[in-house]
Amino acid sequence: MVDAHETFVIVGAGLAGAKAAETLRAEGFTGRVILIGDERDHPYERPPLSKGYLTGGDERDSVFVQPTAWYAEHDIELHLGQPVVHLDPAAKTVRLGDGTALVYDKLLLATGSEPRRLDIPGTELAGVHHLRRLAHADRLKHVLTSLGRENGHLVVAGAGWIGLEVAAAARGYGAEVTVVEPAPTPLHTVLGPELGAVFTDLHAEHGVRFHFGARLTEITGQDGMVLAVQTDDGEEHPAHDVLAAIGAAPRTALAEIAGLDLVDPADGGGIAVDASLRTSDPDIFAAGDVAAAEHPLLGTRLRVEHWANALNGGPAAARAMLGRPVSYDRVPYFFSDQYDLGMEFSGHAAPGSYDQVVCRGDVGKRQFIAFWLSEGKVLAGMNVNVWDVTDPIQQLIRSGRPVDPERLSDPTVPLTSFLD
Repeated sequence: MVDAHETFVIVGAGLAGAKAAETLRAEGFTGRVILIGDERDHPYERPPLSKGYLTGGDERDSVFVQPTAWYAEHDIELHLGQPVVHLDPAAKTVRLGDGTALVYDKLLLATGSEPRRLDIPGTELAGVHHLRRLAHADRLKHVLTSLGRENGHLVVAGAGWIGLEVAAAARGYGAEVTVVEPAPTPLHTVLGPELGAVFTDLHAEHGVRFHFGARLTEITGQDGMVLAVQTDDGEEHPAHDVLAAIGAAPRTALAEIAGLDLVDPADGGGIAVDASLRTSDPDIFAAGDVAAAEHPLLGTRLRVEHWANALNGGPAAARAMLGRPVSYDRVPYFFSDQYDLGMEFSGHAAPGSYDQVVCRGDVGKRQFIAFWLSEGKVLAGMNVNVWDVTDPIQQLIRSGRPVDPERLSDPTVPLTSFLD
């Protein structure tokens, strides 16, 4: 039974928003919970869009956070297919695209991020894709199937995680794939040149062609269809379809309208929140991709665009909305699956923040753990085809203890020994 003495509104029906709503009920909140999403699909998880669902390994229904009936059963009021177009903190109201006004006591912004667009001629052609939403994945899955059947060409702009995962999925369907990337290796700013080369070799072995040190300057076509792409070094690559995978931008428009404190895009962008995920307005919180949080463990403000942050940040924000003490200090975590390579990454090692990379295991066989160190302290760790080590890696990061790099590189030395 809902007691309408309080109304909590959640803007953004992705994983963070859905988990926040779930947590409010689990923590005993009996007021109104209103969950608003601008997509018509029920809340779903995004990793399968470039992994299991896109490759055909998982069914479409597997992406949803909860069964459709769950929301009504838990008195969660869903407004789907409805963007929020205005936020008035003084009146404590949000207005939907259809004109509906909703009054809130507490508000959570979980608006996520949106793919960056290519600013070049030809992006209006059929066959130019982005991957952020379930509808994008539905379309792209059909495209990859057709490309594989017809020996078609996919050009991927960007060799980040999404670009590489889609490249792997495309090769699984039999499509020809070229990846255009301005850096000298994939994931260059994330992993550095040595470990980025691991992914170059992996994809090259599976038939992906890389064009490094270049950007797309034009997509050419005929009769509205893609035919080729041009790059800034004068090269041309045949293409039937193009995926723009050049990063994402936080969706901060509502926060801007409301006058909330934002982070400069040069510093990562997003809505500025404290360690309890509270914004500059005491009754408004933010979680997931859009939140740039003061991180108690890392001692810096950080915006994280990964699944685990949405999974854990939504519930943390919900508890803070209920007045519970919250200090959101989770170690950042994400994972990727490409062909027969599975990896997990924990921590945060921005370019220039570390002075050494230490590997244990066999990098050539792609079965190893890499550590990013600063003055002997572990900032981040990536395990590649090595499993059940996330907990000790995260404990090493949390401990802040200096470690002996030589011992750390020795696979016979248990990771737990560095925690004694």
